[in-house]
Amino acid sequence: MRKSAVLLALMTTTVLTGCYHYPVPAPCPAIAQATAVSVTVAREYAAQVETLNLKACQGGVCKESALELSPGSDSIDQGCTPDGVCSATASPNGTRIGHLMLDTLTEEPMSLTATGTAPDGLALPVRTLEFRPRGAYPFGENCGRFITASVTLDPMGLRQSDAG
Repeated sequence: MRKSAVLLALMTTTVLTGCYHYPVPAPCPAIAQATAVSVTVAREYAAQVETLNLKACQGGVCKESALELSPGSDSIDQGCTPDGVCSATASPNGTRIGHLMLDTLTEEPMSLTATGTAPDGLALPVRTLEFRPRGAYPFGENCGRFITASVTLDPMGLRQSDAG
């Protein structure tokens, strides 16, 4: 009889605590972080850049490559339906975007050197930048820290992008 009472108490405790709703964090999006330096060639400079080469050095390791530049765009909110389905569309914005893929990316200081050619074949001015990639939790702390290295190239040179 004693075993039955202990078993009944254990089952009741398990059922009662199993029904208690603990706060559950929202699920994390199933996306991976790209270890890359993103370069946006500003709209007012894009027509002056035919090719772009980027060298990134961080922690004593350097990587250099010619970037494939693609047209940039802005997301235009298309609103949401009453049942909560939302959409957006891309609108070209005159910028050009390129990425230099890296083996690793940390928040350590990074140095960049951008070189390239203009449409007439002449060399673009050599541009350099020392900066720190930024870390953030865009999907909440339970989803992990994302590190981004985003820069803008314009007629004045390279600068760290505001959103990244």
